[in-house]
Amino acid sequence: MAIGKVGKTVETLGDYLKEQRTTARLSLRQLADQAGVSNPYLSQIERGLRKPSAEVLSQIAKALRISAEQLYIRAGILSPEDGVGGSVELAILGDTGLTERQKQSLLDVYASFLALNAADESDSLEEPELPATESGQGTDVQSEHDPNHVTTEG
Repeated sequence: MAIGKVGKTVETLGDYLKEQRTTARLSLRQLADQAGVSNPYLSQIERGLRKPSAEVLSQIAKALRISAEQLYIRAGILSPEDGVGGSVELAILGDTGLTERQKQSLLDVYASFLALNAADESDSLEEPELPATESGQGTDVQSEHDPNHVTTEG
């Protein structure tokens, strides 16, 4: 591991891809061919003009022989806290039985559930109130339609 590179940070996905590509000594055209994407499209990704799908990132990672998870984090698909392995997002992204659109839909739904739960959690810091009953007695949970139901009202 080169000590000189430890302090270097790469701001964007495009910068990171370009750095990885040049480190691998691949031209833009060579990487595009190996990843199965067009040369102009890859160029636009590197310049930050296009946001690639998880599938395209996976193909690029495979061509560069780097971790797809790192690209997902750089692209904002995964957060660094999710870590590698065991996360719902990684399971969805790694499922070969789903289309790219299905994967993105599942990721969107999952993210919305997490956001909803976080909002609910902040709202429910107080103890939930139980429904009050008349005269302090318990409620009758049996249905009127239950043949064994007996009423004591007079």
